[in-house]
Amino acid sequence: MKCRTSALACLLLFPFLVLSQNFRNEFGFRADNDSFLAYGQDQYYTNGLFITFRHAVNQERISTRFAKLIWEAEAGQYMFNPYTGKIDDISKVDRPFAAYLYAGGKLNLFLPNEHVFELSLNAGTIGPDALGEEVQKGLHQAIGFYPIKGWEYQVNNDLGINAALKHSALLVRNGNNDLSLNSYVNIGSTFTGVGAGILYRTGRINKFFNSVSANSRISNSAGDSIPEKEFFFFTRPMLNFIGYDATVQGGLFADDKGPVTFDPKRFQYSHEFGINYAANRWTLNFSVIFKSRDVKMQKTSHQYGSAAIYYRF
Repeated sequence: MKCRTSALACLLLFPFLVLSQNFRNEFGFRADNDSFLAYGQDQYYTNGLFITFRHAVNQERISTRFAKLIWEAEAGQYMFNPYTGKIDDISKVDRPFAAYLYAGGKLNLFLPNEHVFELSLNAGTIGPDALGEEVQKGLHQAIGFYPIKGWEYQVNNDLGINAALKHSALLVRNGNNDLSLNSYVNIGSTFTGVGAGILYRTGRINKFFNSVSANSRISNSAGDSIPEKEFFFFTRPMLNFIGYDATVQGGLFADDKGPVTFDPKRFQYSHEFGINYAANRWTLNFSVIFKSRDVKMQKTSHQYGSAAIYYRF
């Protein structure tokens, strides 16, 4: 009788025992597009598609100096065009047609004092091999949008090898509000530059080593449970210095960089604000990004939306 009672109790409690443990892996997608804002725009940074897998390293096997260590693999594509995707004359190109198709990896280090370090390395290509024309034409045909013209003016093929270091540090927290300093350094043949800004969060927030803000809601420690639910608004203004941008200037290693290229604006400003939700297995994010001109020739500054969904297991 005791055996049967114990077995029945274990069976009934099994779902709750599973839910009490954290998840080690996370998989998901992110899409960037100016059409998310319903402004009728199709310009500049016009589309981005990314797929990501993350895994938390067994914390018993790493230094106790770290609160958490997570590695991730990512593949994606950035896509750019002038003020419209329908260009019939090279003189109307105010920002080059370009795409960057890549794959890479990241290592995320989380310290108990809520400093976060992200090291990344990726390799890919710009130019026709990046399939920007094919993807944009396919998207427009699928949604019944206008026909694409002008990709014959895109930058030429070139290899991209890029490394980046990002750092986040908590400055102050008061109840359901906090401020942190965000900074980055990019070094590569596609993107080189530095930037810094402030992240402000308000709402139901977690510490950065257990937060959707740092993609750190997975864990591989036997003593960890699922982080508490998060639901908060955030805003992040940033100042960026551009050393090299191959989607504007053409490939660093290419002798013939393309039919039309420009020098980038060295100092650029971006401002992101949005909403994050995360509970148990799921994360849902949506944000709006305002960005100053990439080149002086651009007719206007730009804005676009970014939506992401992630599943943990």
